[in-house]
This record gives sequence, structure tokens and C-alpha cells, in this order.
Amino acid sequence: MMNSSVMRGVLRYLSPAAFAAACVMLISAVALFMQPYIGMADNGDFFRILYSNGLYFNDPNYNSQYLGFFVKNYGIYQYYNENGATLYSSQSLFIKASMYVNHIFHDAQNFDIRYQAMLYLVLYVIAVYLLVEALTWKISKKKGYLIAVIAIFILGDTGYTAYFNSFYSESVVLLMTVLLFAAGLLLYRKRYNDYVLLAVFVLSAIALTTSKQQNAPVGIITAVLGIFIIYIRKKRSYRIVTLISLFVMLGVGIGTYVLIPKEFVNINKYHAMTRGVLMDSVNPEKTLETFGINKQYAVLNGSLYYNPYASVDVNSKMLQDNFYSKYGFGSILSYYLSHPDQAGNMLNLAARDGFTIRPKAMGNYEQSVGKSFGAQTVFFSGYSLLKDALSPKTFGFIILWILIVLGLYTPAFVAAIRQRQWRSALRLPLIVMMILMGLSGIFVSIIGAGDADLSKHEFLFTLTFDLVSLLTVVDVLAKRLWNNEPINELETDES
Repeated sequence: MMNSSVMRGVLRYLSPAAFAAACVMLISAVALFMQPYIGMADNGDFFRILYSNGLYFNDPNYNSQYLGFFVKNYGIYQYYNENGATLYSSQSLFIKASMYVNHIFHDAQNFDIRYQAMLYLVLYVIAVYLLVEALTWKISKKKGYLIAVIAIFILGDTGYTAYFNSFYSESVVLLMTVLLFAAGLLLYRKRYNDYVLLAVFVLSAIALTTSKQQNAPVGIITAVLGIFIIYIRKKRSYRIVTLISLFVMLGVGIGTYVLIPKEFVNINKYHAMTRGVLMDSVNPEKTLETFGINKQYAVLNGSLYYNPYASVDVNSKMLQDNFYSKYGFGSILSYYLSHPDQAGNMLNLAARDGFTIRPKAMGNYEQSVGKSFGAQTVFFSGYSLLKDALSPKTFGFIILWILIVLGLYTPAFVAAIRQRQWRSALRLPLIVMMILMGLSGIFVSIIGAGDADLSKHEFLFTLTFDLVSLLTVVDVLAKRLWNNEPINELETDES
């Protein structure tokens, strides 16, 4: 009885958004900071971001823990770091900040990754608060708490938060995507200051775009769809600032693509051919000839760039001149367009992994815990497990989902455009932006790297799917799919 009265007292003073943020913080803190600590094992990618930020692997048994076990402690270079940046990523900013906190409260020679997780979690709690505030704005408190519980079930899932105890860029992708969507929805609902929200929107888009090279299209997509944000206020200064911001986002997207290091270009191109085009081809030799490549290279079909015993040196000049130089993103895209059956097979392959939040290949526990190699936690993983088990694994389902969502929101968009209520029209472009961002994750993965590490490469899709689906469910519950909630209030004080 006392517990229920305490709960009623808490709910009386906590808004749904604050309740959701507090619960996500508590659940994630238990998973990340209480034994057994939950994190993500290294699949071999950590070195890309680790060395250039002044960290190194100091566990003598680290190599034996790849994929199987989470490692939380790393060494910090004390004098000279000869390693230059292997890639340019906004993730480095978060690593440097967490190293600074680690230096103050922990140790100058050893880095505990939980300080990074702490920084990410603080930002994530803020992002969850803003998103739930946008979802529950001007909704009854009873429905607001129901929406908060749904948000907790999805966004508090350890399939998402386990990334915070890792050096995967998916942590930044998660944070910035939620912040981007929240800022867009808050602009749409005229909640908080427009200039502040515009800044959050732009900075989130830039950080998301630069978090990994695969996200280069995000800057272009957000810049193009962000055009609608220009018109929500009539003030000239606001429109100039917004337009400049959109050009910056566009430039960042293009720049992120241009600055992809050649080493990673070759890795992705190798997999795009051997784990994509050739793997599903009926006649690999003939397929190679369509690209002007000697058919003898069909021996590479199905191989990985990292195979220790390869039939040819993947870094050799011979492969550079006779293989890598013969094709690119455009030619592979053209190939798939001219071979729709093969493209359909690859899209269905992508769909099978497109609803997996946490890749099955990486374990979540430290070796000292005594769990089996590659063991994964089930603590607060109900949503990720259900999603993986119940989601239809076909690209046709993704198309159907997109058509349903767009069909539900189009009438309100058309009505707002007809009445020239630009702020009210912002909701559908935001949804289209998120969908295109998610689809870019699928298409870039397939065309750029075949099926190599596909479930992790599609993280942006599975996240945007969840956020758009959450918004749709909320708008159904709130009965505001076909109205513009209300237009007059949204459009006041625009000058």
C-alpha cells in the first residue's frame, strides 16, 4: 500500500518526460555500472578510433577476447603517440571528454570505459527527456505516462545502451538521432525556443553525419528536408540563419564522403564485390567481366578482406590496378539496378538483419564473470528480443511499413500546406527525413560493403524504424494523426 502511495506521489510531481528520463537513467545505470557490467565486445573495429585518441590495448589477453568478451580497461599514452587519425569522427570528441573526466576522478594512466558510458548516459537521458516531452506535449497526464512507459520499454533496452560501454560509433548515432528527432518534433510543436532547438537540430545532424563515413548521406538528407524549417517563422534573420545552417549540413555530408580514408574505401569496395555482387551472382566470372575485371578474380567470391590466408594480397598494387580501380559506388548501383532479382535478394538479406538492435556476434560480459564466450545479457532486453523474433524479415515489409506511415500522415500535411500553416506541415517532412536516413543505412551498407557486418551497419535503420513507429503509435493514442494540434496555437507569434 505504501509503495503504491509513494508511486502516486512521485507521478504527481514528475512529468511523463521526467519519469521516462529517470527510469531510463536508473535501468541503464544498473546495466552499465553495476556488476556484472554490460558492454560490447570488440569485433576488431576499436583500433580505428582508439590509437589516434591516445588509448591502447593494455590487456595481454585482449586478442583472445575479440567478439566474445567486453573489456573495460585501456591504457593511456603518456608521452608520444605516433598514431595519426585513421578516420575523422565526431566520436573522438566524446572519447576525449571522457578521458578528461577519467583523468580527474580515476587515473592518468588507465582509462575505464565506464567514464565514457557515464558521459553518454547523461546526454542520452537529456535526449530521452526531450523526445518524450515532444511526444506528450499537450496530452493528458494519464496518456502521457502510458507513452512514457512505451518509450522506456524501447529506449531503455540494453540492446541500445550496451553500446555506451564500447568504442563503436553506434553510441553517437543513437544519441544524435534521438536528439535530432526530438528537436524536430519540438520545433513542430512550438515547444521551447526555436533558435535553441534549431541549434540542437543542426549540431545533432552534424555530429550524426560525421560519426561514421557511412552516414555521409545523412547530412544531405537533413539539409534537403530541413528546408521546411525555414518557413516556420517569418522573421528574415531566422530564415537567413536557418538557410546558412542547412548549407553547412550539406557541406558536412559531402565533406564526410570525400574524406573517407583510402584504406577504408578499399575494405568496403572489396566486400561490396566479394560479399555482395559476386556472392549472389549465378555466374561470378561473367559478372566480373561486366565490370572489366579479369574473370580469374572470381576466386575471391565470398572472401573477407581480413582473411588471414587469402589467395591474393588485398593491399597489393596488382589488386589496386586490376580490381579496386575497375568499379565504384556508382557502377555497383548500376549493376543492381540492371539486375533487380539480385538486388531484391540483397535487400531481403538486409531486412533479415535490419531489425536486430544488438548484433549476435558480440558478447556483453567481461571474461572474469565466467559466462560463455559471446554470451549476451537479457537484462531489460524485452523489446530487442521481441523485435528480432517477431519482425517480418523481408524488404517487402519495410516498404509496406513506409507506405502505411506516409499514408497516415499525408492528409494532415496536405491540409496544412493548403492553409499555408508551415509549422503544422513540418511533421511529415521530419518523418520522411528519418525514413530516408534509415534507408540510406541499408542501401549504403549493401552497395558499399555487401553483407559484411550487416547487422551493425544497419543500426541507423533499426533506430529510425523504432522512433518513427513510436511517434505513429503515440499519435494514434492521442488521436492526432489527421489534425494539426491545433493550428492556431502552433502558428502564433511567428514574426
